[in-house]
Amino acid sequence: MGRKIVVAIGGNSLIKDREHQTVEDQYGAICETASQIAEICRDNRVLITHGNGPQVGFILQRSDIAFQSAAHMHRVPLVSCDADTQGAIGYQIQQALGNEFRKGGWDKNVVTLVTQIEVDRDDPAFEKPAKPIGSFYTPEEAEMIRQTNLDWQLMEDAGRGFRRVVASPLPKEIVELEAIRTLYERDFVLIAAGGGGIPVVSEGGQFRGVDAVIDKDRASALLASRLEADVLIISTAVTHAALNYKKENEERLGRIDRGTMGKYLEEGHFAAGSMKPKIEAALDFLERGGKEAIITDPAHIVDALEDRTGTRIY
Repeated sequence: MGRKIVVAIGGNSLIKDREHQTVEDQYGAICETASQIAEICRDNRVLITHGNGPQVGFILQRSDIAFQSAAHMHRVPLVSCDADTQGAIGYQIQQALGNEFRKGGWDKNVVTLVTQIEVDRDDPAFEKPAKPIGSFYTPEEAEMIRQTNLDWQLMEDAGRGFRRVVASPLPKEIVELEAIRTLYERDFVLIAAGGGGIPVVSEGGQFRGVDAVIDKDRASALLASRLEADVLIISTAVTHAALNYKKENEERLGRIDRGTMGKYLEEGHFAAGSMKPKIEAALDFLERGGKEAIITDPAHIVDALEDRTGTRIY
């Protein structure tokens, strides 16, 4: 049964631009990605994770608007938004991928598993929010938001605009790991740890949800290593990681060893809210025993796996 592969779909890669942000638009993007993932499911054992940065921000914003404009409407906690996006995005991936299998006449079962991930209650990330969520805003829009949403923290996101930021603690353990392992080893195409997982802390042997968004690439790297996967594919909005991104001297990175990539990371070549966590996750996966990490966009997953494009770290 080929290689064991974990594919991490970026939440941002499901939104092509500001004019295509609806649920229907996102499903269209998922269908395009599903056609790629279906191809690699033919001969490999595949698990899918996904991001939720934009989507969880949209839910929070709707919650705030409803609370401010309608009597008796309650706010939705961030941790519940994490769970909501796991179900909603997981459902869309599950349906789109199942349709691809039925179209091809393949006998494959797809299932989504709502996943909790334990974090450290004393993680310093709770004191320094840095995970971008929701929409991108111009400097003028960001200033207006600061005046009307006093509890929001906003940060410039890799030259793309301002976004709300929330706490993003590091993942420690996957609560449902044994259930995931059982389904994965039985060759189910599994969607798990969506949005980086639902963050929980342990108190006296009991789990309690906390308001945060775990970085999906970090969670995916942890899950891939726990499952002893061969390959981690991180799907994002660009075909390659690059040095001097969007500058005249931009240099796309193809096949590269982890030592050289670690050097580029230390030199500060990758933006904190964008490519940096993906590189960190890829290196973490390799250090835990993974064979190869690939970074590319959804349309080129098959080509990247067959070494025709993308950034391949070994």
